[in-house]
Amino acid sequence: MKSVELIGWASSFILLLTLIRQVLTQWQTGATAGLSKWLFLGQITASTGYTIYSVLLHNWVYASSNIAILLTAFIGEGIYLRNRRAARRTMARRRWVTPRA
Repeated sequence: MKSVELIGWASSFILLLTLIRQVLTQWQTGATAGLSKWLFLGQITASTGYTIYSVLLHNWVYASSNIAILLTAFIGEGIYLRNRRAARRTMARRRWVTPRA
């Protein structure tokens, strides 16, 4: 492996770890606050484009990295939607529960 490729692999690994950590935090906390519904959709779109571009250039460091990032985006979007539905159900239940005096 060339040292230039090693820099690419290491950078991609670090980026992927940070994205995975964010998705895990989102899953564990069940929170959606501060997250735009467009965040993961934008990430999916960009990663798809970058993956195609990387494959066409035969740059396997970036192709594999972008495929992995694309997968984290799909997982993140799924968790975001799940958390948002759960928050809506909780709010709906609170509206129907009347406080006792």
